[in-house]
Amino acid sequence: MRILMVGDVVGKAGRDAISAHLPLLRESLKLDFVVVNGENAAHGFGITDKICASLYQQGADVITTGNHIWDQRPIMNYIDSDPKLLRPLNFPAGTPGAGYGIFAARDGRRVMVINAMGRLYMDPLDDPFAAIENLLASHKLQDDIAAIVVDFHGEATSEKQAIAHILDGRVSAVVGTHTHVPTADYRILPGGSAYQSDLGMTGDYDSVIGMKKKDASARFTTKLPQARLEPAEGEGTLSGLLIETDDESGLALRASPVRVGGCLTPSQPQF
Repeated sequence: MRILMVGDVVGKAGRDAISAHLPLLRESLKLDFVVVNGENAAHGFGITDKICASLYQQGADVITTGNHIWDQRPIMNYIDSDPKLLRPLNFPAGTPGAGYGIFAARDGRRVMVINAMGRLYMDPLDDPFAAIENLLASHKLQDDIAAIVVDFHGEATSEKQAIAHILDGRVSAVVGTHTHVPTADYRILPGGSAYQSDLGMTGDYDSVIGMKKKDASARFTTKLPQARLEPAEGEGTLSGLLIETDDESGLALRASPVRVGGCLTPSQPQF
């Protein structure tokens, strides 16, 4: 199975990169399943129901999120009606929405997507390690689940690496999101799980993590009040990781970076 995990979509530049490249990638890479992190898709802060619909139309099967999930307040009333829109699993009990789901791939096989959020330098949510362990106690690879992928939304690479090593051999892939910078450590871990510390963002990289350079940079040079950050509006790069899994075990056979468009050096797997 071929699964594409796409990093945080930031503003219109990110949405345009999705519409320009994702439909073509679905066909050229013969993708079976696509997960897109959309938590910054609405002008850099949160997501809306209309943006969800657009991402699905362009080829996303599931949308994951993170700490910005509630920035667009109407999403709180929408999320329960859309099982394909996930919020972090380790929000407290009673929070709207779900942190995981089991979905059909293009050929009908079942893919489990888990969205969790780290706590190091992040909001103090419930323990993500325990939340994922509790979930995997009743959901295992090849128990009618062809693949399990984890979007771990966090600041610290140490926390991301720790959860990946703990889950290695029990899930198809653990990928990090949130920092908006693609890391070079994509690989297959010893137990067979694909890993990358951060997918990077899908947005304009001629920026400060997706935001216009001038105002974002001023936050580091002055302590005067600053205007709300605005997303950069140049050509965006779609950034993600392609995971190819073994049909028998559900573990990863290949982990390949995908970067298309914008100012980053392009990277696209060849078959």
